[in-house]
Amino acid sequence: MTEPEVSPPLAGLAGGVPTPPDVSRETLAVGDPAGGAPGETSFEDWADTPLAAASRQAASLRHATAPPLPRPPNGCRVIAVANQKGGVGKTTTTVNVAAALAMQGLSVLVVDLDPQGNASTALGVDHQAGTPSSYQLLLGEMALDQVVVQSRNHQGLSVVPATIDLAGAEIELVSLTSREHRLAQEIRGKFAQYDYVFVDCPPSLGLLTVNALVAAREVLIPIQCEYYALEGLAQLLGNIELIRSGLNPELLVSTVLLTMYDKRTRLADDVSTEVRAHFGDSVLETVIPRNVKVAEAPGYGQSVLDYDPGSQGAQCYFEAAREIALRAHREER
Repeated sequence: MTEPEVSPPLAGLAGGVPTPPDVSRETLAVGDPAGGAPGETSFEDWADTPLAAASRQAASLRHATAPPLPRPPNGCRVIAVANQKGGVGKTTTTVNVAAALAMQGLSVLVVDLDPQGNASTALGVDHQAGTPSSYQLLLGEMALDQVVVQSRNHQGLSVVPATIDLAGAEIELVSLTSREHRLAQEIRGKFAQYDYVFVDCPPSLGLLTVNALVAAREVLIPIQCEYYALEGLAQLLGNIELIRSGLNPELLVSTVLLTMYDKRTRLADDVSTEVRAHFGDSVLETVIPRNVKVAEAPGYGQSVLDYDPGSQGAQCYFEAAREIALRAHREER
């Protein structure tokens, strides 16, 4: 019996054509259609080809048909995503890991605690000044259920947005009683409907980050695979230890994720080796490569898994989320 013919756009699904590596906005060398010397085509031209469409469609299908992830064995996991160094991928990691978990059947809440509100932007949530947000939550002006909004991209993903009002919260918190416990007081015991809560911290070790670390049970540290990656990390770990000893004895650094990995450089391998030697099994096997799609996605109010599921960045964040979820069950056993 002859096999049915497969149309080109679906060839990646039916024929198991491997997804090509992600393509940057640099031009691609391709063979000249007329058979002459190789020419160049732009990223936009490539993105409109049947191969690119098949790649995106195949990746979407893989994500949609992946085995559902089990719920955390000990109830909701509250994870602070922290690193006082800016530009290491805290918000990007928060958004994409949260989206990946929601895509795989889990209920996820993202608490945006960064006054820039980048996590809110990436998840397509309104965060203009005056919007009910984490600012009102911290000051006790509104309850958690009054500031939570549904992400427009995923049914299982909710967000507590951050507005510019949060920029003045550190000053206002100084005069309040139990200033380090404000977030914990507002959210503890209110997570029965969630499997995961991620708190996106600002790039500092001020009161906002301290509130996140006191409210959380775990810390996820994204570390950039570049020269300054480990600079200041000792200070972050020192602060975490201080919070463990005085404010939150249950806090632990459960996950370290290497980001912006460039396999072409020896430096990336050196940083990876050093981080794994220091943190051991806390470092995920999955690493996040440098990827233009990851950077583009927030401009469209989407995670990279929604913006371009076939990109290398999307697939790596998808695998990182699975690793985070499945590790909890292996450790429980």
